Order: sequence, then C-alpha cells, then structure tokens
Amino acid sequence: MTDENFARHVVVRQIDRADPATVGGLAPIGTATVHEAIGRRGYLGPDLRPIQQDARIAGSAVTVLSHPGDNMMVHASIEVCQPGDVLVIATTAPSTHGMFGDLLATSLIARGVRGLVTDAAVRDTADLRAMGFPVWTRHISVQGTVKATPGSVNVPITIGGIIITPGDVICADDDGVVLVNRAEADWALERALARVGNEQATRSKLEAGELGVDFYGLRPKLVELGVEYIDRI
Repeated sequence: MTDENFARHVVVRQIDRADPATVGGLAPIGTATVHEAIGRRGYLGPDLRPIQQDARIAGSAVTVLSHPGDNMMVHASIEVCQPGDVLVIATTAPSTHGMFGDLLATSLIARGVRGLVTDAAVRDTADLRAMGFPVWTRHISVQGTVKATPGSVNVPITIGGIIITPGDVICADDDGVVLVNRAEADWALERALARVGNEQATRSKLEAGELGVDFYGLRPKLVELGVEYIDRI
C-alpha cells in the first residue's frame, strides 16, 4: 500500500504470515532469550504488562489503529483474524480507556486468536484470566469506549517506538512483549534455539559450582576496571 492508501481508513483482509511451525517454535523459548538472540531488538517496552502469570505465546500480528476511546475498529478486526494470530491494538494518541474486555475476548477465542497486546487499556481482567485469554496492556481501566470513529486494520502501527507490520511475529510472556520481523522469523528461531543450547551448557556449569566470573573471563576485566580483592575492611 502507498502512503496515499495509509491516509485512508481501511480493513486489509489478507496479510502474509510466518510459517506456523516457526511461530510455534518461538512460543516456548521466552522473550528474554528471543530478544537477546536477535540482537536485543523488538522490545515493546516495560510499560506493557501481563494481566496474568505463566502465559507464554507467539503469534502473527493482526494490527488495529484506533481513535482514543473508540473500539469500533477492534470489532472490525475480528473477522480477519485467523487461528494462531495475536491482536495488537494501538491508538492514534495516548488512551487509558478500557477498549477490550471479556466479550471481545470471547469472539477472539472463537477465532483461535492466542492473545492481545495493546498500548491502551483493558477491563474485565478477572474474567479474562478465568477465560484463559492472555493480555499484555499499558493500562487497566473501567472507563468504557464509544464506537463512532474510523480507524484501520492491518496497517503498520507503532508501540514503544517499535514499528509493527501486519504478519510480524509477536512473542509475549511474563517478561514482556518482543516483536520478530516476519522476514526474519526462521533466522530468529535458529538463533534463539542456539542460545537455549548455550544457556543449558552455562546452567550445567553453574550447577557444578563453577563461577560466572571465571568462565565469562571477568576477572581480568575487574582488574582493568580497578576492582581490588581484599580479605577484610
């Protein structure tokens, strides 16, 4: 789509997605490991917090750009969602309105959507947890919304300074939300799996009593930085 197209309000029905096997492979790895493996890129920031614990997902991004305090485009997005997607909602200006709750989650569950990420707010959080529908959000608020202002579905959006293109892979868990560019998904999985292997080897050393200060080669660095070891003060 051209810049002229992006000035319009659109619902894009068809997007390219990463291989489901690749997306599924990223899901259990964890955002911290994925983030490190891809060069510490794609982190949507510490303000996006999970409303639940112990959920770990990955899915293809269906994006929503909404007017603050208006969730009409969230409703419009549901019919283009597919199993394995993650709905990602941004607003054109900061918003603390509860744009999403248990009824919208019911629709998304019926479509096979794995979770929600939003830089606005959600409500009905106890119900969402009971339903097992994972959410990462900037705010929690009882304040409702209207359905009166046009926006767009499946256009590039920005959260936390990160551009999210429809079909990019969203990884989310207790530590936060990380984006993997769709074109890099296979490479990211390969790098992340390699890092998992390295971490397992490191864990074995630590369990055996070895010190990270030794096998990371930090002692010379400490000396270089002027750190002294003394027996007592």
